[in-house]
Amino acid sequence: MNTTQENKPQEKNLLDTAAANGSFKTFARAVNQSGLKDTLAGPGPFTVFAPTDEAFAKLPPGKLEEWFKPENKAELTSVLNYHLVNGRRSKADVGKWEAARTVNGQPAPIQLAGDRLSIDGAEVTQADITSTNGVLHGIDKVNIPAPIKH
Repeated sequence: MNTTQENKPQEKNLLDTAAANGSFKTFARAVNQSGLKDTLAGPGPFTVFAPTDEAFAKLPPGKLEEWFKPENKAELTSVLNYHLVNGRRSKADVGKWEAARTVNGQPAPIQLAGDRLSIDGAEVTQADITSTNGVLHGIDKVNIPAPIKH
C-alpha cells in the first residue's frame, strides 16, 4: 500500500512543517524576526495562510527589508497576525466563511469560486498541510491589513 505524505501523521509543528515544505523560507524568517516563533511552535491550534517565497518576492522592492528592521517589528507582527486564524481549519471549512477572523483583529474576506479559494485576494495554492498544532495553507500573495486607526 502506497501512502502519501498527507496520510502520514505529522510529527512537526507549524514552523517545522513550513520549513520542511521548502516554499516558505521567507515566511519562516519573518516569523522568527517578528517574535511569533514561540506562538507558532506552541500548542495552538492555528490555521496559517502562509505566503510562499514567490508571494514575498511580489512585494514592492525594499518592503520586506523595511519590515525586517527592528524598529518595524510591530508592523511585521501585525502583517503576520493577519495571516493567522485561531483553530484548525481545512480548506473546506474556510470555504464556508464570508470572512476569516484573523489574530490581527481584522476580518479577511474569503471567496470560493468552484475549487478556488482566496483570502483577501490571495489564492490558496497549497491547501491542508497538516501539523501537530494546526494546518497551513500556502497563498500566492502577502496580505497587508488596513492601517489601524488610533
